[in-house]
Amino acid sequence: MNLSPICKTFSLLPLLVLAASAQTPSAQNAAPPPVSYSSVSQLNLLLSQLEQATQAVQGDLSKLRIEKWKTDSDTKRQAQTNVDSIQRNLQSALPEIIARLRNSPEDLTETFKLYRNLDALYDVFGSVAESAGAFGSRDEFQWLGNDLNALERSRHSFADRMETLAGAKEVELTRLRTQLRSLPAATPAPPGPKKIIVDDDEPPKKTTKKKPASKPSPTQPATAPGTTQPPH
Repeated sequence: MNLSPICKTFSLLPLLVLAASAQTPSAQNAAPPPVSYSSVSQLNLLLSQLEQATQAVQGDLSKLRIEKWKTDSDTKRQAQTNVDSIQRNLQSALPEIIARLRNSPEDLTETFKLYRNLDALYDVFGSVAESAGAFGSRDEFQWLGNDLNALERSRHSFADRMETLAGAKEVELTRLRTQLRSLPAATPAPPGPKKIIVDDDEPPKKTTKKKPASKPSPTQPATAPGTTQPPH
């Protein structure tokens, strides 16, 4: 499976947020588009097949007689540990993921979580099936082999669905990018009038008066030496 479209979609999720914030208020308040009937029907079929497969897995695991396998105690203990881990996952973790996906049929994140869980289950269950073929009975190996094939089919089915959803998200991201480019550039708001703050509590400044310049006194006319000024 090629995961590049899915990874690219996750990396471009911030663009979805940016585009949503740039839309008009009426578009933001609008309800998300409904999921198509064909998409919901496909998901319900895949989940039904998966639940049938996991029920068969749990039933066949409970019939194993690992204590009778022709191998050492460490191998038996490891096989029993793997069986217990698979049972816990099928009884707790997987049903919770399935329930969330039913509530959000086209949620790419939840679909990926289910696929990743199935991938881990397939690896651990494959190890148990291989050990049953090497050390257990022929019937045990046949049961687990059929269950392993059913898990493999479910894993591939959800991988295909995840890739389809990722492609649809990529188309949506392309459309949103186009919308963002067509939006008019935001113009800055004109500056408002300057406000002058008058502090009424500020004490008035003291003004100092300048003293008038003193006028020079009239000078007597100079007389030549040795002469006397005639009387008036």
